[in-house]
Amino acid sequence: MPKRRRFPFAGLAGLILLILFLLGSGAHYYTDWLWFQSLNYRDVFLKILFTGLALKIGAACIFFVFLLANLLLTRRYVIQTVRLVTDGGQTIEQNPWQQVIGPRLVNIAFILGSAIAALIFISILTGKWLVVQQYLHPVAFGKADPIFNKDLGFYIFSLPFQLLMYRLSFGMVLFTTIMVALIYFGVDPLKGRSFWRSRAAMRHVAFLCSALLFLKAWGYYLNRFQLLYSERGTVFGPGYTDIHAGLLAIKILLVISLLAALAGIYGGIRSSLKYALYGIGTLIVVSLAMGVLYPAAVQKLLVEPNELDREQPYIKNGIAFTRMAYGIDKVERKQFPAGKTLVASDVKDNADTFANVRLWDWKPLKETYGQLQEMRLYYQFNDIDIDRYTIDGQYRQVMLAARELDQDKLPSQAQTWINRHLKYTHGYGAAMSPVNEVTSEGLPQFFLKDIPPQSTTGLKITRPEIYYGETPAPYSVVNTNTGEFDYPKGDGNVYTHYLESSGVSIGSFWRRLAFALSLNDYKLLLSSDINKDSKILYYRDIQERVKKIAPFLGYDRDPYLVVSDGRMYFVWDAYTTSRWFPYAEPYADGSFNYIRNAVKVVVDAYNGNVNFYLNDPNDPIARSLANIFPGMFKPLKDLPEGISQHLRYPEDLFSIQAEMYAVFHMQDPQVFYNKEDKWVKPSEILENQEVEVDPYYIISRLPGEDRPEFMLIMPFSPQNKKNMIAWLAARCDGENYGRLLVYEFPKQELVYGPMQVEARINQDAQISQQLTLWDQRGSSVIRGNLLTIPVKNALLYVEPIYLQAEQSKMPELRRVIVVHGDRIVMEPTLEAALSKVFSGQVQEPAQSPSDRQGEKRTIAQRIHEANQFFEKAEESLKKGDWTGYGSNLDSLKKSLQELEEFAIEPKAAPAKE
Repeated sequence: MPKRRRFPFAGLAGLILLILFLLGSGAHYYTDWLWFQSLNYRDVFLKILFTGLALKIGAACIFFVFLLANLLLTRRYVIQTVRLVTDGGQTIEQNPWQQVIGPRLVNIAFILGSAIAALIFISILTGKWLVVQQYLHPVAFGKADPIFNKDLGFYIFSLPFQLLMYRLSFGMVLFTTIMVALIYFGVDPLKGRSFWRSRAAMRHVAFLCSALLFLKAWGYYLNRFQLLYSERGTVFGPGYTDIHAGLLAIKILLVISLLAALAGIYGGIRSSLKYALYGIGTLIVVSLAMGVLYPAAVQKLLVEPNELDREQPYIKNGIAFTRMAYGIDKVERKQFPAGKTLVASDVKDNADTFANVRLWDWKPLKETYGQLQEMRLYYQFNDIDIDRYTIDGQYRQVMLAARELDQDKLPSQAQTWINRHLKYTHGYGAAMSPVNEVTSEGLPQFFLKDIPPQSTTGLKITRPEIYYGETPAPYSVVNTNTGEFDYPKGDGNVYTHYLESSGVSIGSFWRRLAFALSLNDYKLLLSSDINKDSKILYYRDIQERVKKIAPFLGYDRDPYLVVSDGRMYFVWDAYTTSRWFPYAEPYADGSFNYIRNAVKVVVDAYNGNVNFYLNDPNDPIARSLANIFPGMFKPLKDLPEGISQHLRYPEDLFSIQAEMYAVFHMQDPQVFYNKEDKWVKPSEILENQEVEVDPYYIISRLPGEDRPEFMLIMPFSPQNKKNMIAWLAARCDGENYGRLLVYEFPKQELVYGPMQVEARINQDAQISQQLTLWDQRGSSVIRGNLLTIPVKNALLYVEPIYLQAEQSKMPELRRVIVVHGDRIVMEPTLEAALSKVFSGQVQEPAQSPSDRQGEKRTIAQRIHEANQFFEKAEESLKKGDWTGYGSNLDSLKKSLQELEEFAIEPKAAPAKE
């Protein structure tokens, strides 16, 4: 009877799916290769790819060979055991495996099983390529740990690799031992009796147990160094118990492991498993006694009754190494006098500081920018950045944002493939405003605004197109037969074409096919608008773009925009981190205990070029990365001057350092042990809720300095109290960039903290009444950040007040509260508030003779008087006479209030007789 032929369609369909899968995966690697090559980071792509492949392939081969070799050693036993089991020539039981298992099937099962196990095993190696490369490119720290006297580079670069190799080796041998034992027992219908009678089987398992014990000894050797990450003591790292009990236990267990391994070898030679089992049992018992009970007894009986005395040297180590790991060992400590007050002349002498007091918070300003400057529904401001620029010769603090394209906001009927990928390809321009200037309507005064960008200063943007930004964007194909939307103009639109050579050419059929497979978009292959000159731009979200190139760095949460030489750039702070720094307290979730702002990343918003600049060449981790990727990191001196002037100390790093310094500024072990002087972040009222104060950028002149500078500051309060105890500053300008200073207040004197100032504001009857009144008239009051401004040897507090109509999302700056000493004032402008604070009193408006005689003034007379006060205020402002300026503004305010009352509620006319 002829054999029936199977219908081939199922097999053919499976083959086609496999080919498509491989093509898609291969196309993805090919397009990534083209992308890295277009950015001149081909070597980075290849090194990451081939290191990962070499590690996985090498580990898979070793695992496969080791497991298969051990499985094949069981082959003879398996085949013999599945035959009829006899006793004295009489069949006593039939093995259930006999009808299934044959020599050929055993071979196939062992090979396939070993291959599958190897593939599963290497999955744990994903992302471990960096561990290997750092092991191959170590850099010395030049500092040794206090316990084992090894350079810290050993713990950062070598120990992680050795632990990885140990865990891989131990896991491989343990898995093989379990599989071999299961085979010996699993195929035996007599429940293991054949195994105990087989000398070869006993010898095999004994040698595997011996290998496990040798590897365990290696593990104990490495465990010695892991004591430096102990969490048992009063500080992170080894304490008294770890060194005097834990380390002794590890040494004893290491010796026992070696002896047990030798006993296992001896037993294997004698075809006996009992010696290995005795060794393992002894190791378990001693491990329980020496590794658990003995350290617990030492901790309870010796350490806890005299903990400070026992732990003191280890507390010193913990403090020193934690300060080193977070870079807070270089903080300069200075004293800041408490209770000092300023006079009017101090305001004039520090005019550059008061001219840069930030009155706009980024959240309300973002909403206002959106209402005034987004122009079209498809534009958006993703973020508001704070920076400083020299504007018309003056050093000014500004807030700015890029006007990016959000394609998701296009009307639904416009969400076509051509619009999303060929026509609407980029955002346009930016908005910039000073931090302290407002219009008469309470809106920001713009330095840069509108489309095309209009400038009220010498700052210009000549390349306003934004192809790469912070807003997620799909790929775009440029230089096609379809014009790119540039910006709206009147009733029509202006169109353009991409003018630079960056991007990946997509003109050929094969590249279009590759991208169609990689991006899973067949329209790329069918579109007639794509021509031989077309280029594809992808990975356009700068965060995705930069991390694609350098996934081995950590990154700040906030890239920021820089306008330089007519172009727009995004600057992003990158960090080198490690969780292997000895004795250093881990931060937050424990993902790292060492951090440096080692790299500055600059992305061109037009052409997408990405450059990495080495900000901290003294960081060993950064130097190791530079050795791994030669030529990737450029010296910071190569950064264009127009961008280097805008480098900021990163806020995330500063927050981490501030949080660690709040505890680790205590260097005396006894003070640290009792947490006598622990600091915390203070609180403030923000948008009517109590929140922690975040670090903020200001321009100010530090005590003893002759010019103002851009800096990042953070005030501190003592734990469980609301007053201020110190403030930390990170300098950002010139040769002082990166210097950290802490100004401490005398502990015996009261300095108001932010929350205490907020309470004083709430208790001011006039201010509280006014805010409550505004909050009930169809608008809401938004209280901005309370800024603590250091001026000379005194502190001044400034809080902006915004009003937002219920039907509008456009906050307006309407009042400024200034607190200094015992004075609390709220005025329409900062200048008026400062004048009122430092004048000491508000002069009453001058009265005319007719007023003194009880004669009633007309509306025209009152308007004339108000104009006089306004003109006098302007003259005082031009002369720098803050006292006169404030006095005349107060008089103007009073005149306007009287005018309003007179117009709304006129006096009744005398009754006729």
